[in-house]
Amino acid sequence: MVVLWRLSSLLVALALVLMPRTHGWSKEGHILTCRIAQGLLEPEAASAVENLLPDYANGDLSSLCVWPDQIRHWYRYRWTSPLHFIDTPDDACSYEYSRDCHDTHGVKDMCVAGAIQNFTSQLEHYREGTSDRRYNMTEALLFLSHFMGDIHQPMHVGFTTDEGGNTIAVRWFRHKSNLHHVWDREIILTALADYYEKNLDSLQEDLVGNFTEGIWFDDVASWKECDDLLPCLNKYATESINIACKWGYKGVKSGQTLADEYFNSRMPIVMKRIAQGGVRLAMILNLVFGDSQQGFAAAT
Repeated sequence: MVVLWRLSSLLVALALVLMPRTHGWSKEGHILTCRIAQGLLEPEAASAVENLLPDYANGDLSSLCVWPDQIRHWYRYRWTSPLHFIDTPDDACSYEYSRDCHDTHGVKDMCVAGAIQNFTSQLEHYREGTSDRRYNMTEALLFLSHFMGDIHQPMHVGFTTDEGGNTIAVRWFRHKSNLHHVWDREIILTALADYYEKNLDSLQEDLVGNFTEGIWFDDVASWKECDDLLPCLNKYATESINIACKWGYKGVKSGQTLADEYFNSRMPIVMKRIAQGGVRLAMILNLVFGDSQQGFAAAT
């Protein structure tokens, strides 16, 4: 089991005022993931999430889903920076927890898969009530929710040398970008502008419709299958590196202009990954906070 890290007091409000956005799914991607998840929560989990959110969030998990990006460069949270991604060997197009889940100093479990397992383990203690002060449950909820988005962003499980595409400079239509940012935000923003008049609610409605009655309906049961957490996280990370190799990196060279062909072929993949992240986040929260006492074999 991964080590359970102790967390300091919550600084969410100050972070929201002072810190710029950094890499992850874009703000829009994380908001969508958390909105989808919260909409799928069972009553017990919904109540627990609302109880853990600060009052100014007004019960809206998505309003704080970008918080881990906003504070990752603060001194007291600098240790969380490697938890947003997994670096895999260049061109291997594979992921192995024992080989790849570590930070640049070789510290084990310091990657997005290890982080999700750790914060899920902390949330398992929620049932013990306020007498258990070892963990900051609000922070654990926010980190878990954010990292479930990150592990589904394919370029967050990318190659080591190019930092998940961050060092591959490209043009996105007419402006400068990099390959990582294309998957983080450019594809989402272009889809919003081209198809949804920049209305995030409309995009969310389409995503939910696709798995409740549309093209992904038959796949949702398999998305939610999970009895033992770490093997599930390894599955999600493997999905991401496979997509990164087949659809992210393939055919892309530094300095290249990516436009309609790249957008049209990759946009459905990005949208599916956001939906999967939301469905699976809800699955985890329902198991952790639900009244069945089932929990995870790996998070006890």
